Amino acid sequence: MTIKRRDFLTFIGGIGGAMLFDVGSRDRSVSKFSMPFMGSEGNSEALAATSSSQLNFKPIKGPMPLVTDAIAPSKQSQFYRTFEVADDLVLPEGFIYDVIAAWGDPVGDSRFGYNNDYLSLIETSANEGYLTVNFEYISSIPWEQSYAKVIGKKLPFDEVDSALKARGTKDIDAWSLPVSDPLKAKIELISKEALIDLGIGVISVRRTSEGKWVRTNSKADRRITGISGLDDGRYLKTTGAAVTIFRKKNGLGYTDKIGDRIIGTFNNCAGGTTPWGTVFSAEENFQDFVPEPVMPDGTSLDPSKKKFIKDSGDLNGVANVLGLAGNKYGWMVEIDPANPEDYGTKHTWLGRYRHEAVGIRAEADKPLVFYSGCDRRGGHLYKFVSKGLVNDPKDKGNSQLLESGMLYAAKFNADGTGSWIALEPSTPINPHRLDVLAGKMLPLPQRPTGGIFRATKEEEISEFKSKFKTLGDLYVGSDREKQGAILIDAHYAANAIGATCAARPEDTKVAPDGSLFITFTSGAASDSDGSPDLRIFKGADGKAYEYGWIMRLNEQENQPNAMNFQWSMIATGGEPAEGGLGFANPDNLAIDRSGHLWMVTDMSTDKYNLAIPSRKDKSGKSVSQSDLRGLYGNSSIWFLPTSGADIGKAFLFGFGPMECETTGPFFSSDQQTLFLSVQHPGEVRGTRKDMTSESRQFAMRTTDGKEFMQTRKVPIGSNWPSLKPNDSPKPAVVAIRKISNSSI
Repeated sequence: MTIKRRDFLTFIGGIGGAMLFDVGSRDRSVSKFSMPFMGSEGNSEALAATSSSQLNFKPIKGPMPLVTDAIAPSKQSQFYRTFEVADDLVLPEGFIYDVIAAWGDPVGDSRFGYNNDYLSLIETSANEGYLTVNFEYISSIPWEQSYAKVIGKKLPFDEVDSALKARGTKDIDAWSLPVSDPLKAKIELISKEALIDLGIGVISVRRTSEGKWVRTNSKADRRITGISGLDDGRYLKTTGAAVTIFRKKNGLGYTDKIGDRIIGTFNNCAGGTTPWGTVFSAEENFQDFVPEPVMPDGTSLDPSKKKFIKDSGDLNGVANVLGLAGNKYGWMVEIDPANPEDYGTKHTWLGRYRHEAVGIRAEADKPLVFYSGCDRRGGHLYKFVSKGLVNDPKDKGNSQLLESGMLYAAKFNADGTGSWIALEPSTPINPHRLDVLAGKMLPLPQRPTGGIFRATKEEEISEFKSKFKTLGDLYVGSDREKQGAILIDAHYAANAIGATCAARPEDTKVAPDGSLFITFTSGAASDSDGSPDLRIFKGADGKAYEYGWIMRLNEQENQPNAMNFQWSMIATGGEPAEGGLGFANPDNLAIDRSGHLWMVTDMSTDKYNLAIPSRKDKSGKSVSQSDLRGLYGNSSIWFLPTSGADIGKAFLFGFGPMECETTGPFFSSDQQTLFLSVQHPGEVRGTRKDMTSESRQFAMRTTDGKEFMQTRKVPIGSNWPSLKPNDSPKPAVVAIRKISNSSI
């Protein structure tokens, strides 16, 4: 599904007026336009909306011609004939970034972790606060290359590689190895160090008089790692119906015998910040470390079902050797950054799946509502509604509202309407027809044996519906235990009741007017996970579409606990010649105080600057949409105004260093700083040696569809953030500001 700017304007007009958001009283006679890095509305820089652009930055030049470049299509082929990629965070003229913290820096009694992601600044006073940081996963190549230099000690990478090679395998069930086997100790050492580099961190920061943010190293600075609780007693806590399952000493599957306590958190991707000053961290691709499917009683599959894997560019299954229970990962974790004794709570009513982020809606005298997406092909959009009501949105007691309520999954209709389906035992079984799915496959709970099976025939769907009538039929135990098991098995339970299989729903952000923005990163299919519903997520040709969308969802009568909603796509990825806005795979969002969107992209690392010398392969077939992502260059940062003359356009604000992903954009309250994570620079090629680059060819298109050839100079590997030749690339958190220190 593509959307033109005129369609966006029609949609905005249909919801009332020129302003997308109403964040305060305004003089309707002159509609003011303001944005970060600009100053307050009273400042002369906050201009009245006119037909001309009011951006306070000059968009940077990227590798692809854009409508917003204001370059005539007839001149684009010459202007874009050459392009040089930089191994740096590239920003508009007049902007600068400062590195606040990087992998390996001291944090409390631990270190700053790897692959920083979501960021949240809880301000304690003017120019001061706690910066909470997620650490998602290990990029094996640069992590192994740089570990000894950055951390100051060696790990037995080569010994483990040799031992696995001698056994003729790249994976092994280290949990089952005898303690006397020296390989087990070496795998445990590597695994623990990897898990230490994941989880959550809190660092205290302060802004100097020059506008630069620096660390202050307070007593609250700390890490919650992938092994918190294992040796230090800093277990994470739990709430909600799944706690009943965690407390089982015996079950149909594996239990870790430590009850409702949890060892660590890992694969922490995006998140959300509450009005009461806590931060939520989303456990996403936990299936890389522990088994994801569960038994009918909600207990875990044996750790042997997710083996330790060590291969070129691959380090997974690091929880295997420790025997961690799979059903305790894949949750939302809440932390109070200001409380140095808080090491996190997993709220199980929010469901267990591959959480990307969370959107929070807290309004006085209404239920508390959380939105979150499952970032997988065929994943679902979810909504939690509390049983109790919010009194004061800033009251820390609101966290207790997450201990009781109901989790729902979204059902989208092709006419722009939708509804929420409860994940409770009485909900009828009603899975998708396979013919509406891009991949014609749907994973469902396997019963009675546990785990899942992949339905590829309509007969299997019919048999499943005939055998099981309600969700409660798929799970065993008391009503409370069944509810807990459903929450633990949320994704497959949602498949069983017919929740819409979506296109990798990543970020979920609640706007000032109560509407929800959702990024759908990719509409492609997966042979293992599933695929999106083509009635909702499709390209102009009606087929699977790689480049993604941004959706706006409005609850019926704008009520948080409504069971029906309306939705519309407001932005589409892809080349401008095909109706896209010039980006690929939208991911994290930030909404500034005027309601504008700031977005970063999430392409697969191996596609960055992938040479496209022709749009036809050697056999004469069109190059896949997936490979064509090489046209888009590095990970990028975009500004999408939602009011003013440029509504419905996308402006390129920045590019990340080589092979990185820019993530976690978060504004300071005064809008003078945009915090940003730069994740996994050099993920594929590792350290850039001797400033090496190579020339590559790209079959580009002008905005009106005429093809031309571009020569692109591409660095090989990365030396960011030091930018020194041959220096190790390191993930880091930066603060972006205007050199003049005015609002962004």
